[in-house]
Amino acid sequence: MQVYTYHPLFPWQCLDDSPEIEFLRQALDVIPDAHMLVLLRTARANGRNEYLVSVMWGVVLLTAMLRHISTEACLAELRRNAALRRLIGIESVEGVPKKHNMSRFIKVLGREPFLSEMRHIFDGMIRKLGQAIPDLGRTTAGDATALRARTGQAGDAQGLPQPSGGKKEYKDDQGQVTKVVEWFGYKLHLLVDVKHEAALAWQVTDTKAGDGQTLPALLKMGQANLPKDRIATLAYDKAADDIEVHSLLASAHIRPLIQNRNLWKLETEQMFPGATGCSNVVYDEAGSVFCYDKVSDPPVRRQMAYIGHEAVRKTLKYRCPARHGGWKRPSDQRCNGGKTYGMTMRVKQEIDLRRFPPIPRATKTFERLYKGRTAVERVNARFKIFWGVDDGNVAGALRFHAHVAVVMIVHAAMAAMLAKAPRREGTLGRMRIGSVQKTLATNDG
Repeated sequence: MQVYTYHPLFPWQCLDDSPEIEFLRQALDVIPDAHMLVLLRTARANGRNEYLVSVMWGVVLLTAMLRHISTEACLAELRRNAALRRLIGIESVEGVPKKHNMSRFIKVLGREPFLSEMRHIFDGMIRKLGQAIPDLGRTTAGDATALRARTGQAGDAQGLPQPSGGKKEYKDDQGQVTKVVEWFGYKLHLLVDVKHEAALAWQVTDTKAGDGQTLPALLKMGQANLPKDRIATLAYDKAADDIEVHSLLASAHIRPLIQNRNLWKLETEQMFPGATGCSNVVYDEAGSVFCYDKVSDPPVRRQMAYIGHEAVRKTLKYRCPARHGGWKRPSDQRCNGGKTYGMTMRVKQEIDLRRFPPIPRATKTFERLYKGRTAVERVNARFKIFWGVDDGNVAGALRFHAHVAVVMIVHAAMAAMLAKAPRREGTLGRMRIGSVQKTLATNDG
C-alpha cells in the first residue's frame, strides 16, 4: 500500500484488493481483541478444542479483510497458502477449520457477550482515532441503507432484530413516486465523519425502524466515541426531520442540517406569532423569511437577508434585503424609516426548531454542508460492495449481526492503518511521518 503526501488522511482508494501478508499482520495487531479471546476461551471451557478459538476468530477477520464472498472461500485460500495460515497460528493444512465448524462459531459470535464485545472493540478503535485526530467527527452525517439477508432456523433470535420485508419510495419535487426499492433483510444506520469518511457509530435494525427513531441512540454512541462536544454539525435527510430530533440536537449544541418534510396541506406561508415592526414579514414551510413590498402594485415578495445566528439569544437575525443589497424599493421609507441598516427581524427559534435551525436552509452554508451527506453514500457503498456486507448470503439473525459487527471492526482497523501509514513524497522520495501518525504509533506502543 503506497500512500503519498497529497493523499487525504484516510485514502480509502489506496486499500489493496489483495493485501500483503505484512499488511494483514499489522491490521490484525491493530484490533484490541485480547478480551474477546478470553471470553471465547472461557465460554468453550472443557468443550472440544479441536481448533483454537484464536484460529477461528482469525479466519473470521481474514474473510472480511481479504474480501472473500464467503467463509468457505477464505478456508480454501488458507488450505493453499502456508504464509496466510501461519499468520493466524495454523501449522498445517489439517489445522484449517471445516465449514461447519466456522458456521457454528459465527453463530456463537452473534450471542452475548460476544456481540457486545465486538461493538466494544469497534468503539475502542474509534475513540483512539478521535483522540489522535483533532477534527474527526466535527462534521458528521447519517443515513440508513438496506441490507439483504435470509431467514435462519426457528428460535434463532436471542432478542435481536429479525429480517423482514422493506420498501422505500423515491419521490420528485412534486411528490410523485419515481422509484421503488424493495428488499428482504435489515437496515444499517450509520453516523459518519464527512471529511474522513469513517464510520463513528452504527446500528442494525429491522426494516420498519425509522431514521428519527434510531438517530438518538446512534448519536449517543457517536458522542461516546469522540471527545466531549466534538460534533459540531449533523446532516441527515428529511426522514429525521422530527421535533424530538431537533430538540435533542439543540440540547447537545449540534447544528442540524436536515431537509424539512412537507407537512402543510394548503398554506404556503404564515405570519410570525406576535411579530413586531412591519406586519408584512412571513415565513414558508422550510423556514425561509420573506417580506412584502406592499407599496408596489402588485405587491412583491422578497427574501430577507440572513445575518447570522445569535446563540445566546437563540434567535436568527434578518435584515431588509434592499438595505443589505444596496438597492432601493418603493416601501423603503415605510419599513425602514431613518434606520441605517433598515428593518431588523429577530426570529426566535423556539417558535419551531424544525423550521428555524441555527443554519437556515435557504443559505449557501446549509447547501454546502448538506452536500456532506454524500460521504455516507460512499461509506455505504464501501461496506456493501468492497466488504460485501450486503451479499445476502448470510442466514439467521445471529450470523448476520455477527457478520456486520466483524465488518465494522475491519473498517475501523483499515481506518487506523490508513491514518498511521507513512506518506511518500514521490515514487522514489522519502517517507514522512506526520503528527497524527506519530500519535497513533505512540499509542500502539
